[in-house]
Amino acid sequence: MTRERLTKADEGKRVLNIDGTEVGRIVAVEEGRGYVDPDPSITATIKAKLGWGDAGDDAHPLDEGSIQEITDDEIYLRGTL
Repeated sequence: MTRERLTKADEGKRVLNIDGTEVGRIVAVEEGRGYVDPDPSITATIKAKLGWGDAGDDAHPLDEGSIQEITDDEIYLRGTL
């Protein structure tokens, strides 16, 4: 079963464009909206995986309509970010 709605459990996952190109990682999920950091530090990635992430200045908001599929390890977009 696949899903398209982000939860806190998705923090730290890689985000990929429709062509498979990695565009960043989810560093925070707030009220169902994800924030993608295009170049997170290792510290930011670990914090995100532990649920301690926050949407910094470099993070881009990701609307639910942009998501094609969420797997155990990655988030696939419908297009490009």
